[in-house]
Amino acid sequence: MTLAIADARSFLFVPGNRPERFDKAAAAGADVVVIDLEDAVSPADKEAAREHAAAWLAAGNEAVVRINASDTDWHTDDVAMIIERGAAVMPAKASDPARLASIATQSKAPVIPLIETARGVLAAQEISAVDRVVRVAVGAIDLAAELSVSPDDRAALLAARSALVLAAAAAGIAAPIDGVTTALRDPSVLIDDVTYARRIGLTGKLCIHPAQINDVHRACAPPEADVAWARAVLDADDGSGSAVALDGHMIDAPVLTRARRILALADRG
Repeated sequence: MTLAIADARSFLFVPGNRPERFDKAAAAGADVVVIDLEDAVSPADKEAAREHAAAWLAAGNEAVVRINASDTDWHTDDVAMIIERGAAVMPAKASDPARLASIATQSKAPVIPLIETARGVLAAQEISAVDRVVRVAVGAIDLAAELSVSPDDRAALLAARSALVLAAAAAGIAAPIDGVTTALRDPSVLIDDVTYARRIGLTGKLCIHPAQINDVHRACAPPEADVAWARAVLDADDGSGSAVALDGHMIDAPVLTRARRILALADRG
């Protein structure tokens, strides 16, 4: 699943206390399903949700599991289940690189820290460098609440998102996943959010409803003009390794790398 997570555009949450929805979520077309043991589950249902997730994973199904934060009463049992099942894990409110390293070492599975606190943002470089951390995700709603700003205020959260983008690039892992868009009845809001996130370096999206998946995938696809540019760039490359010119612009190795990435995204459809 490591490669699927690294390349994934859409991550669909499904509440852990609703096992009847697990198969539906898996069939909805998302790149990755995330069984949620945290925000979507009330305290009274935490243990049952964990048991439902464990049973579904034991049946041979694949999912990332969002577990409760390390300062909660449920965290230890959540981690024990993850270790037993060898499931990919999304630790909520991740901020401690040492704790993440411990989980990764024991589970030997991919880790996607959900960074949704100021402390987590400031530790993003160390978190991204932890072995088996394949990607980080932005928890914009919780982070905005801690910062006393609106989660829809892009300017207020730009520094945090950019910090994760830089940390991921420095660690050599896949670009970050952006947080949820709560607007369910207006696809234009979601598409605009994804387009903005892509522009600043985030290449995936957390989803809270199956109806969001197709719009996320479309918004993650590069514009036709970018695809045409990328093809022209690769056509102009003479293979010598030396810089060449195209329409008055220099083409060198970094430009070729960008062009190849654009075409790889376009090929996904």
